[in-house]
Amino acid sequence: MPFTFQPLAIPDVIRVQPKRFSDLRGWFMETYGASVFAEAGIDVRFVQDNCSYSERGVLRGLHYQRPPQAQGKLVRAVLGEVYDVSVDLRAGSPTYGCWVGEVLSAENRRAIYVPPGFAHGFCVLGERAMVAYKTTAEYAPDLEAGIRWDDPQIGVRWPICEPVLSDKDARLPLLCEVKPAF
Repeated sequence: MPFTFQPLAIPDVIRVQPKRFSDLRGWFMETYGASVFAEAGIDVRFVQDNCSYSERGVLRGLHYQRPPQAQGKLVRAVLGEVYDVSVDLRAGSPTYGCWVGEVLSAENRRAIYVPPGFAHGFCVLGERAMVAYKTTAEYAPDLEAGIRWDDPQIGVRWPICEPVLSDKDARLPLLCEVKPAF
C-alpha cells in the first residue's frame, strides 16, 4: 500500500504517510489515491486544490467554512516546515473545542486529513513554507469564518510567540463568541 493512515488524538483527524520510492534518479510518491483513501475511511470527493507560500513567523488561521460549503482538507507542506493545527468545532462532539497539532514538512512528507467541522491553521517553523491542500468544497467567501489563534478556551500551544498575522486573522472572534456552525 502506498500510504499508512493513523488517526490522531481526535480520531477523525488522520495523519497520512505516503511511501516514497527512491532510486538513482531521485524519488517518487503518490500523494492521493481515491480508492486507497476510501478504504482507509476517507471517502470524500476533492473539488479544489490550493497552495500558499509564507515566510518565517507567519500564522494562518484558524479558518473554517460554514455549511453548506463546509470543507474537508488534505493538507501537506511541499516546501519547508509548518506546525499544523485542527480544532474540533462540532457541537455535541466529545472533543468539541479540543485541538491536535502535527509538524508537516517537505522532509517528513506527512499529510493531514481535516474533516468538515474543524477549524484549521498553521504556522511556519523555518525560513519559508509552501502548503498545498485539497478541499471537499469550493471556496465560498460568504461562508468563510474563523476563530482566534490564541483563544484561551482552546489553548493551542503554538511553537511561536509573536506570529505574523493578517489583519483579518488578528480580528477573528473567540470560540465563545461564535454561534456553532456544525
